[in-house]
Amino acid sequence: MHRVARAIAKYGPIARTTLAQMLGLSQGALSRITSDLIHAGVIEELPGDAVARGPLPQGFTPRESTERRGRPKTALRLRADARTFIGVKAQGTSAIAAVVNAHGEVVSSRHERAFPDRSPEQVTAAIATLVRECRDDVAGTPLPPPTAVGVAIGGHVRGERDVTFAPFLRWDHDVPLAAMLERATGLPCNVYNDIDSLLVDASWFGPGVGLEAFAVLTIGVGVGYSLAMHGEPVTYPDKSYGLLGHVLVDPDGPRCTAGHVGCAQCLTDDSITEQYARMIGHACTFDDFARDAKAGLPLASRLADRTCFRLGSLIATIANIAMPSKVMIAGESAFLANIGIDAVRDGIRRYRHSQAAPVEFTVVEHDWQLWAKAAASRVIARYIG
Repeated sequence: MHRVARAIAKYGPIARTTLAQMLGLSQGALSRITSDLIHAGVIEELPGDAVARGPLPQGFTPRESTERRGRPKTALRLRADARTFIGVKAQGTSAIAAVVNAHGEVVSSRHERAFPDRSPEQVTAAIATLVRECRDDVAGTPLPPPTAVGVAIGGHVRGERDVTFAPFLRWDHDVPLAAMLERATGLPCNVYNDIDSLLVDASWFGPGVGLEAFAVLTIGVGVGYSLAMHGEPVTYPDKSYGLLGHVLVDPDGPRCTAGHVGCAQCLTDDSITEQYARMIGHACTFDDFARDAKAGLPLASRLADRTCFRLGSLIATIANIAMPSKVMIAGESAFLANIGIDAVRDGIRRYRHSQAAPVEFTVVEHDWQLWAKAAASRVIARYIG
């Protein structure tokens, strides 16, 4: 039942016959399961001709329906109001939270709270306050109260429960964050790596739906990367330690703090700021560079193009090795890819075989609430059905 509900959540609206073929179930077995899900209020049945069908898994072609002629066509879809979930993105000094419905849509106000300090106790207290505010938001609507809480953090998480490393929170020891939040909120809670969460959200509700292989690349304070196969993150014990950040992207690039010349750290905000300060001859901030790049000032435009070419080189490396169908560029500084889109494409072409297929990529506008929503998407996948 859970597997059927998850498939409908990802690919709905979807015909019963298509769903049965996709999951390898008989029509009779699927009918019994979907009837139970309809009775439980998890899914709903819609006139097939009245709704646009959802995307299907890459490479999957449904066989022609054997339903008898004249029978009304219907489609199954997850009920948006079946359940609600709270998503939280914890940053270095604050957290942002929102309530999300079963379709992965934000249905509450944006809630944000600063941490008095970065201790696990103060972070837990701040997130618990956000959860209470989110619950109050939903209490005044016809939506059901939240089922669970998902928290996304930049760092390493063990078993969706314990944070073992969170550099932006300055945690370098085990923190049982899920258990602490469950005691503080009274709701089930799971903790996830933030980039993995963004990846799952895009694989369920965004540009990665149905793709065999899909990658997320983030640039900003750091460089992040995650890969999904058939909508699920590829697991690897050390993946959340920023391993892609030291891959070579430009042999003539700047030296990073670890001593590497031209590694992907040159795409981070701090490195870009240092490069721009040397170009203009005085100290500056990343915001200064961003303002000048958006205004088209010559030196800033030159550095933006150089950065985007390096970004394209990194995308080409990901495409050549992991072979994703699409790469999503996100993060605080993803806007640079739109400023230098041609340079990104030049960087990709420079490191791709001339006869290889073009690398599809999409740029996502940065909003921390999207990351909070992504944390909620992780618990949708766990609790729906």
